Amino acid sequence: MKTARPLPEVLEGRPFTAAEAARAGVSAKRLRHRSLGRLGKGIRADGPTAALPLSVRLRPFIEVNERCAASHQTAAELHSLPQRRQDEAFDACHLVRPEGAAHLDRPHVIVHRMKLYEDEVTTIDGIPVTTPARTWLDMAELLSLDEIVAMGDACVRVPRPEFEGRDMPLCSIRDLQRTIDKHRGKRGLRKAKEALELVRVGSDSPQETSLRLAIVRAGLPEPELNVPIIADDGSRHHEPDLSYRRYRIGIEYEGEHHGEEGQIARDITRSERYAALGWTEVRISKRHMLNDAKPAAAKVLVALAQAGWRRGS
Repeated sequence: MKTARPLPEVLEGRPFTAAEAARAGVSAKRLRHRSLGRLGKGIRADGPTAALPLSVRLRPFIEVNERCAASHQTAAELHSLPQRRQDEAFDACHLVRPEGAAHLDRPHVIVHRMKLYEDEVTTIDGIPVTTPARTWLDMAELLSLDEIVAMGDACVRVPRPEFEGRDMPLCSIRDLQRTIDKHRGKRGLRKAKEALELVRVGSDSPQETSLRLAIVRAGLPEPELNVPIIADDGSRHHEPDLSYRRYRIGIEYEGEHHGEEGQIARDITRSERYAALGWTEVRISKRHMLNDAKPAAAKVLVALAQAGWRRGS
């Protein structure tokens, strides 16, 4: 077979549909050339696609499948929501179609046919995607209770504009409740209802969510989340990850980046500030999160007891 003619630049390095190729002047014969990988009916690529951004890999599958929106794991990734990697076909695209739509059987695509309302679809980079609230509800049948609480926390948290380029939550707790109310009988609904009772505004990471849940399950009072310390003179200081203002206790979860030289210096300064304000700092690391985070809860219990807290008080 002869060497294939180069593709138009607009199609290079990404998957594309046959319709796109035709509009770019590519012949049907060129599309049949063995140099192009077949990703399904009407979808081609001139090389590996695994390293490409998800939206780039997903777009042609949406374009050749009418009345579809990215959903489940795929939607969660597009919304940057925390989730556990699934064992089965995680690299496949998950799409949802409304009930009654024709069945689709395509490689690299997992199609879910279920009730889908118009207001449950948004767009990201021009791609139809289930809204954060609907994605959260869909994932309730796949994730554990704590994982779906962490995803709910991520949906409703107030972002930090200087780091994330947005200042509004992905959705509200009320939005999550509304979505539950519209889908009676849906798989995972009972877990979603239980999780919603545990979702809180203020958690900045799944680790903070896990730590909060472990503290509460240990019978300790529920801490506040990312509330600034206000000194006696009214000055505002930093925001502990979790805290008990009444007992002047701040709890800090330290991820792997806390081992970096610059972060170590900032953590030392933070500890000195705690001492100067008359607060107790409880530092939690990954090792304290083993065994359902019971070691972390034990550390918090010691600090609370030393500050005068008693069970039942």
